[in-house]
Amino acid sequence: MKKEEVQAIIGPQRSAQARFVIELGRKAQVPIISFSATSPSLSPSQNKFFLRTAQDDSAQVKAIADIVKAFGWPEIVLIYEDTEYGNSLIPHLMEALQVIDTRVLYRCVIPPSSNSTEIIKELKKLKANHARIFLVHMTASLGSKLFALAKNAEMMSDGYAWMVTDGLSSLLDPMSSKVMDSMQGVLGIRPYLSLSKHLEDFERKWKRNLTSIQAKIRSTTSLNLFGLWAYDTIWALAMAVEKAGMHSSFFKQNVSGCNADLAALDIFENGTRLRNTIVNTTFEGLSGNFGLVNGQLEPSAFEVFNVIGKTEINIGYWTPQRGFSKDLKDTSEKAYSTSKDKLKPLIWPGYTIHQPPSRLRIGVPVKNGFKQFVKLEWKSSTDDSPNVSGFSIDVFNAVLDSFPFPLHYEFIPYMNKQRQSNGTYDQLLYEIKTKKYDAVIGDTTIIANRSTYVDFTLPYTESGVQMVVSVKHDERKSLWIFLKPLSLKLWLTTGAVFIVIGLVIWVLEHRVNTEFRGPLEQQLGLIFWFSFSTLAFAHREKVVNNWSRFVLVIWIFLVLILTQSYTASLTSILTVQRLQPTFVDVKEVKENGYFVGYQKNSFVKEFLKEQLDIPESMLKPYDTIEEYHEALSNGTRNGGVAAIFDEIPYLKIFLAKYSSKYTTIGPLYHTDGFGFAFPQGSRFVPHMSRAILNVTQNRSKIQAIENKYDLSQFNYEDQNTRISLDSHSLDVDSFKGLFLIAGIASVVSFLVYMFKLFYSHWPVLSEENPVDSCWSKLVKMAKHFDQKDLSSHTFKGEESRVYVVASPEVFEPSPGIDDMQNHTRNSTEGSDDVVIDDDNDSLSSSSRHGDASMQDVPNSS
Repeated sequence: MKKEEVQAIIGPQRSAQARFVIELGRKAQVPIISFSATSPSLSPSQNKFFLRTAQDDSAQVKAIADIVKAFGWPEIVLIYEDTEYGNSLIPHLMEALQVIDTRVLYRCVIPPSSNSTEIIKELKKLKANHARIFLVHMTASLGSKLFALAKNAEMMSDGYAWMVTDGLSSLLDPMSSKVMDSMQGVLGIRPYLSLSKHLEDFERKWKRNLTSIQAKIRSTTSLNLFGLWAYDTIWALAMAVEKAGMHSSFFKQNVSGCNADLAALDIFENGTRLRNTIVNTTFEGLSGNFGLVNGQLEPSAFEVFNVIGKTEINIGYWTPQRGFSKDLKDTSEKAYSTSKDKLKPLIWPGYTIHQPPSRLRIGVPVKNGFKQFVKLEWKSSTDDSPNVSGFSIDVFNAVLDSFPFPLHYEFIPYMNKQRQSNGTYDQLLYEIKTKKYDAVIGDTTIIANRSTYVDFTLPYTESGVQMVVSVKHDERKSLWIFLKPLSLKLWLTTGAVFIVIGLVIWVLEHRVNTEFRGPLEQQLGLIFWFSFSTLAFAHREKVVNNWSRFVLVIWIFLVLILTQSYTASLTSILTVQRLQPTFVDVKEVKENGYFVGYQKNSFVKEFLKEQLDIPESMLKPYDTIEEYHEALSNGTRNGGVAAIFDEIPYLKIFLAKYSSKYTTIGPLYHTDGFGFAFPQGSRFVPHMSRAILNVTQNRSKIQAIENKYDLSQFNYEDQNTRISLDSHSLDVDSFKGLFLIAGIASVVSFLVYMFKLFYSHWPVLSEENPVDSCWSKLVKMAKHFDQKDLSSHTFKGEESRVYVVASPEVFEPSPGIDDMQNHTRNSTEGSDDVVIDDDNDSLSSSSRHGDASMQDVPNSS
């Protein structure tokens, strides 16, 4: 620029070099024209005097993303060189892959100065992490070394997929046959180069003008896209110089003699005019139509190719307007397509037609029991690929039907050499983290500690862990079934209240009601009979005391409620089959030190130890429902268990077969149900979860799968309604209020009656015999209570008659007796007879229907 006063600079070839030269061109206003500095970080829009006669690397990003999407690759590894060229494209790739939900599993950065040992170390790391899909963005020199070493590491075989960007693919032709041999099956993308007559003529001229020395290195100097862009760049510059009529004219800024003084660069006065002329230059070049848009070559179509043998086979095209197509000339399809069906068949590394990764490696549990969920069947003893079926597998297949892209997979049983389970479910799921499996499909329960190393989809089954126990014999066959409706406490309470009510009614009626009088044994029988007869409302004795009626009204209401409740409960017991569990809850099992069972290899073991605090020594694992049945039948004293804990889906299957012998009891410990497991951050999880919702909400579809494996035969909710506990018998608490009201009424009536009795007779006894003790008075009061109450309205209206009980010779007349006889003889009113009893020297009343032993006597002495 200073010495030769150049008016334009073509190059340099590398992006890192171009950044420095572009700055020089800006200061001197000299156009810098590059046909190979394709880094997106070098933007002509930000550097006025920088022109790019090649395509920006970012132009291929959308095409690469569409290829990844077409083949349904969920994860990919980026391998690129640690240069300006390599690093600048990665942000654009990351953004494009994120849009299509493809996860960048790893970014492998290789410096250009890396030796073979360093590259091999990186490749081994990728192989150990089970990486299968690679996108390589490198220059030809480093890329050729990488593929040669990858083949030696056996990473160019079946199950791997490699794709290269246009930076490497545009230079494949000059590569040696050894390098091409190591790239068999590689998929690539590069700008489409149309074959024109002008290009064919140039190729013939190129070969004819090669000297004999050049012919010896013909394989490394054959034409490639960068060479054609370089040729077109020379023509474009030459045409622009002629059009602009350029001549050397520099504006001298100073007289500094130091050629390295960048600040003293002379300014090219016609630089802007030359730059604008180049931008407006268009012609038909060797690489196609030459024309710059925004200072760089406008991208058009890309060619998708497959390395087979010593050449690249075209398998299709990609354009920003139409996506993939097999023929650019076919304009019948105008819709944008990202389907791989629009590409021709290709050969993958390992000379296979199966798309890598060959299949998503899906681990499945190996089970001896509950094969309704996952079942493995081998055709022969030497067969390594079993047939996998079951409810969980069918749900997975149904989910894939609504998946947004195809998913290729293979089921790998988690088993040992004996075809038995190789460990617990926790160990199986952890194999995802170790990269042994890409996913786990089966009856895997979603729990918190597992989510620390895998990601689960939404559940596809109901959740919960519950206890199942044996049931007692059918209580309807019991000899004492009639006692079941009421608890023992209620029976005893009711009997006691019967006696109390009968006693209270007797007390209230004894002095005023002849039906409550008589010999002692008759009155005792009446006390029991009267209250018990009210159960069937069969009592015939009339009550005359209002207080008795008050007590009886409340008591009959209580009896009505009690009998109706008893009838309803007994009817329910006799008509509805109920299951009587042998244990009510897990606390009873723990307190008695009974053994508890669980399903082998499941998380329930840790749940019982950590959540329910059951010692491991009391836990026993089982595999099948038959083992469940045998263990519960034997019981804890005969080598079995008292209870088994498991998840609801398994218990449904077990109880469907043994519903009459076992029942669930106790609380339901919630879990999140069965789900599919994937690596953390996997893009499959949101797609799979949405698809699971579509399947589970389609009731007819999920019902058909359940019916296929007989998972709908047992109604878990109906079985729970048939569970009967001792506590379900009617208890005292149910009638506490009624008993309280009846008790208060009885006590109040009794106390009021006794108070009136004592109030009216106690003073008389005190006046007649003041020297008597309190006990003597109480005895006389009791004797008085046993006598009829002549003042009661029940004895009024009867004729008064006097009966002499003693013989005349014993009874000596006295004035008091004569007066009484005269009074009786002269009386014109009264209904009661007066009887003189010589045994107690007192007066007693008797109705004219009194004791038959009494005899009428004349009124005269």
